[in-house]
Amino acid sequence: MKIGVFDSGVGGLSVADAIRRALPELEVLLREDKQHVPYGTRPPAEILGFVIPIFEELIKEDCQVIVVACNTVSTTLITELRQRFAVPLIAIEPMVKPAAALTKSRVIAVCATPTTLASDRYKWLKQEYAAGLTVLEPDCGDWPLMIESDQIDRRKINKRINQVLAAGADVIVLACTHYHWIEAEITNLAAGNATVLQPEQAIIKQLKRVLAQL
Repeated sequence: MKIGVFDSGVGGLSVADAIRRALPELEVLLREDKQHVPYGTRPPAEILGFVIPIFEELIKEDCQVIVVACNTVSTTLITELRQRFAVPLIAIEPMVKPAAALTKSRVIAVCATPTTLASDRYKWLKQEYAAGLTVLEPDCGDWPLMIESDQIDRRKINKRINQVLAAGADVIVLACTHYHWIEAEITNLAAGNATVLQPEQAIIKQLKRVLAQL
């Protein structure tokens, strides 16, 4: 069985690799939009025009499910995309709910792109699950391009993470799949002070549920 994995850039490879390890019987087709990466500062209407032909191509290649491994697309366009395409779409979104359940300090940090942070879905997640908590949103908007171009500025990463740790965050949510490539560094910085969450295992669980229903 074929499944598609889509992201604007290299973040999707992390998700695709995790799926291949967990479900080696699947044929995973990864598609990236290198021409327009990063998506995180673009308006949703513009992003939609980029995404539609890529999804159409994956469906033509007989993908039974598409994993939308992009928080920016999932939080702004998933409803419209599900209305347009008949195949199941597995969305990825900031892990505010599990972060809220884990925090003891009642302070969490969400590392995400500007478009994700501005989305109605993200605002709903905060209202629904993080009411009464302090939600820190460090400026990570330039991280995707930094990671995409393999020009990692560790001082910048350290500064942002140390800021949220100093503000009391005991859970850090990686809400952009690009950030999975610097997860180890963030985890090392947070060691003993904060738990780092990213959604690959949750995606795999949801994918298994969807495949069982096909």
